[in-house]
Amino acid sequence: MRFAGIGDEAAADSAGQLDALRQLGWGAIELRNVDGVAIADLDDRAFDALADRIAAAGLDVVCVDSRIANWGRPINGRFEDDLSELRQLARRCATLGTRYIRVMSYPNAGLDEREWARRALDRMALLVRRAEQQGLVLLHENCSGWAGSRADRMRELLDRAGGPALRLLFDIGNGVPYGYDARALLDEIIDHVAHVHVKDARTGPDGQVTYTLPGDGESGVRSCLRALIDHGYTGAWSIEPHTHLRPHQDQNTTGTDGVAAFVRYGRCLEQLVRQEILSGRSPAGGGRHG
Repeated sequence: MRFAGIGDEAAADSAGQLDALRQLGWGAIELRNVDGVAIADLDDRAFDALADRIAAAGLDVVCVDSRIANWGRPINGRFEDDLSELRQLARRCATLGTRYIRVMSYPNAGLDEREWARRALDRMALLVRRAEQQGLVLLHENCSGWAGSRADRMRELLDRAGGPALRLLFDIGNGVPYGYDARALLDEIIDHVAHVHVKDARTGPDGQVTYTLPGDGESGVRSCLRALIDHGYTGAWSIEPHTHLRPHQDQNTTGTDGVAAFVRYGRCLEQLVRQEILSGRSPAGGGRHG
């Protein structure tokens, strides 16, 4: 098994992000923001310095989380922003040594269902063609957007806008805040999952969602991990704790405490996998992990 983590969930700065992965002894990182700046928006000097630090730390980059079609870019927004970000990330992913870019599928903005679907599919089809030309793979996350929480729409997205440059990213913890059963969704899309985010959450008596250690919430982490392993999943398990950082809610309390919490989260996942998921199974091969 190969463990990874979204770096800015541990710390805003690259030093803290890399230190968190070093403490865990993991060999891979997922990138989203550094010092509050998206990877595509870093100036060339800052990006080159980041790439050098990652290489010096001996880390692989498993995915870059873009803002393409995400919760901040509704279907009536400027499509050029997404095309521009994809062009920039094509160059930067080549430097970082990854083909995977996380995307979503455009939240609605007052359109009727048919028009929302038409525009989302048209845009995604063009993005996928551009990604394929650059040797990239877009990973659609079960989060915000037209196909964010419905398996039938995810399959339609793959059928009508897809190709070898479009796969699915399954986030175990998104079912709780978005109101669906994550395991039930996984069962319908599991053939197409190429990357996994490990997150867990529960809904309190007041209806508020809180994020927990993996296995302590209502997301079905154990069930989803077992299903993926039984199905032959060989990608990374990338932690996204959301305990100190929630970008879509402008919540950020990362820092020294964030690094410690991130490391604790990673250790908890390792223990859960070792003691409850892989117990009694043949030893798993694959990438490095602590």
